[in-house]
Amino acid sequence: MASFRNIYTSLMLVIAGSTNKELARQVSYLKAENQILRCRLPDRLSLTHREKNRLVRFAKNLGSALNHLATIAHPSTIRKWIRDASGRVAKTRKNVGRPRTAEQIEKLILTLAKDNSWGYTRILGEFKKLGIESVTRNTVKNILKRNGYDVGPKRGPGTWDEFIKRHAKTMWQCDFYSKKVVSKTGLRDLFVLVFLHLETRRVFITPASYHPDEAWVLEQAEAFKQHVNDEKLSCKLLMHDRDTKFTKSFDEAFSAGKRDVKISAFRSPNTNAYLERFIQSMQQECLDHFVVFGKAHFDHLCCEYREHYHLERPHRSLDNLALSTVKAKGTKRPKNQSTDPEAISLSNVSCKERLGGMLKHYTRHAA
Repeated sequence: MASFRNIYTSLMLVIAGSTNKELARQVSYLKAENQILRCRLPDRLSLTHREKNRLVRFAKNLGSALNHLATIAHPSTIRKWIRDASGRVAKTRKNVGRPRTAEQIEKLILTLAKDNSWGYTRILGEFKKLGIESVTRNTVKNILKRNGYDVGPKRGPGTWDEFIKRHAKTMWQCDFYSKKVVSKTGLRDLFVLVFLHLETRRVFITPASYHPDEAWVLEQAEAFKQHVNDEKLSCKLLMHDRDTKFTKSFDEAFSAGKRDVKISAFRSPNTNAYLERFIQSMQQECLDHFVVFGKAHFDHLCCEYREHYHLERPHRSLDNLALSTVKAKGTKRPKNQSTDPEAISLSNVSCKERLGGMLKHYTRHAA
């Protein structure tokens, strides 16, 4: 009986071994076929939730064999799916090192760097004055570098934009503007001299002339100085380009009144950009739409546009207010103006026109 039991056991082991070999051959075939099919598919497959659950059901008991079988997704990804399905959450590694700088501190550092030309040492000094002792040099340096700021202070005279902002209150720009007009002797060039105050954007346009010689230019310079005194505007710096009509005597006329004259560099129209933009607006909004007949007609057009520009036209740089409602750049919109569109009726809005409707201005009737 014992010998029969041994023979039966040996036979069962042979049958079991033969079955495992057949299963191994089947698995090898399926793996080869799967690899061939995978080569014809995209590099990345998007699985549905149902498909992921199916893979998890068959993969959770494979153990290390999963490393050799998984092809659709990485074995570690499938193991993560298994953990998520079983309700186990992997332990996350605790953050190490110094805590991140507070958001308000970082904003304050960037504000000081943006509004000034300071390096990290100067900014750190301001923090000391404010009683903030927790911020280190490296913290300030790293925040400045990460946001594209220089960690050292700016040296030298500064940028052109900084120069303009520093002198806007007392600085004027001037330039000549010419237009061909119809006269008794045919087409001729007519000239005016335009001055613009940088802070208030107010302009002064001289009477036109066919002959902008030195005597005429000096006469307009005196008229401009009188205008500045009448309007109580400051003028300590006058800037113009290298036009030959700006003679040496013109510059001396301003220098005599304790005013400095700055001449722009060659081929640098951007240094006179505010005045250039005004002249462009006057051309596009008014003068380009008219055939001008003579000096009186041209003076009338310039005068009407100047009044429209000062009294009626909204200015984006002044919060879309007219120059007549503000004294300096930065004045905010009056609080008594309603912003509710339902409170405005078309019957309460009227249109005022200049130059035959070329320049329009809309107002509301008083309640």
